[in-house]
Amino acid sequence: MTAADTVPVTRIFAEYAAGIRFGALPADVRERTRFLVLDLAGNMLRGRVDAESSAPLLAAARAMGLSGGNHVVLGEASRWTPVGAALLNGAFAHSLDFDDTHAAGTLHPGAPVIPAAFAAGEIVGAKGEDVLAAIVAGYEVTNRLSLALPGGEHYARGFHPTATCGCFGAAVAAARVFGLDAAATEDAIGIALSQSAGSLAFLNNGAWTKRFQVGWASMSGLSAALLAREGFRGAGQALEGKIGFFKAYAPNPTPARAVQDLGTQFELMETAVKPYPSCRYGHASVDAALALRAELGLKPEEIERVTMGLPAAGMRLVGDPIAYKQNPQNVVDGQFSGPFVVANALAYGHFGWDSYEKLQDPTLRALMPKIFTEFDPEIEAEFPANMSGKVTLVARGQTFMKKVVVPKGEPANFLTEAELRQKFHALSDAVLGADQATRLADAILGLESAPDVHAMLRLGVPAQVSRLAGE
Repeated sequence: MTAADTVPVTRIFAEYAAGIRFGALPADVRERTRFLVLDLAGNMLRGRVDAESSAPLLAAARAMGLSGGNHVVLGEASRWTPVGAALLNGAFAHSLDFDDTHAAGTLHPGAPVIPAAFAAGEIVGAKGEDVLAAIVAGYEVTNRLSLALPGGEHYARGFHPTATCGCFGAAVAAARVFGLDAAATEDAIGIALSQSAGSLAFLNNGAWTKRFQVGWASMSGLSAALLAREGFRGAGQALEGKIGFFKAYAPNPTPARAVQDLGTQFELMETAVKPYPSCRYGHASVDAALALRAELGLKPEEIERVTMGLPAAGMRLVGDPIAYKQNPQNVVDGQFSGPFVVANALAYGHFGWDSYEKLQDPTLRALMPKIFTEFDPEIEAEFPANMSGKVTLVARGQTFMKKVVVPKGEPANFLTEAELRQKFHALSDAVLGADQATRLADAILGLESAPDVHAMLRLGVPAQVSRLAGE
């Protein structure tokens, strides 16, 4: 056993979560946390309405007895039990693949963590600052667990780290909202270990399990914290033990990395938001394609060939197999298709949620077979510090190239409040109406001073629900 194996990661995380106070955090961390909550709320609202998986998920949740409570699911008129709200909000948050990302951890921390914190906050009528503190703790645990695995090797085994690591982040966030001490929070982490699951097999056929398992992670984490609150014992050394999370889920973990600089360096600040609703590995190429289109005044019929230069991880998710990626048949296919997202940028100078209505668009169908992907050592060298990309384009008998090192939305190129509000309204206005969406955005950005989370969450309930799926 090495010295790294003896680091008591579970206990350190538990003590950190139990002691975190929002007002004591740096001002930039407090601001970024509110921004991340705003970004995810827009995803929840539109995911509830537009994702094709929402209707069967809602029906199944009702069949499981998760309706009939008093908890809010954003975009949903019905009330739900606490675990039902965590499940649905978490799944809807991830349904558009438009939620935040942590590049080095190769995951999406907000979707499992924030819904669990919301649901726990409604249970106890928590103050806004306590919910926000819990969210910070949840992000730190989720992101740091993936760094310690590390996420790439975890991925190679077929795991989906947003769900596997997110379960622990959700448990820690809910435990902090409940005000559990370090010992009880350690129990919550130990209970979460029994529920940490998530498979990449959704890539085989565009399955809806990707979004479901993230919601399930949020629900599982909340359940773990509820069990711990009632005195239920969890497994000891759940993360670092000989048969704990690290050893079971990756071949060469570094447990000490999970707690390195905890409390002084915030992995939450390394979390990006998405300007485009697709896998993050394609975003730099979208930026590059948009820039080339604008600079050259390109028309799609002028384009002879396009090559996307990607890192190895990007090739696995948006590049291979190329024949499949050039022929997406559903939204999930499109979200993980480099040719589809770049074709939208080149053909229409735009890529947003409404772009998925163009899956069978003749212009895109003519362009996608001309778009290829390749592993690019230069782009790989930028990873994981940056999710970079390169587009090489042949048109008008000439070759043009654009490399984007830091895509829009990354921590070093983060969206402004105005840009975040614009994205939020583009998702939320169709569900709530512009006025109510503005009130909800204001309430989220002012959550630190809210006496409880109830009023903010209830602004996410639409007045008109007749057109929503699943009713």
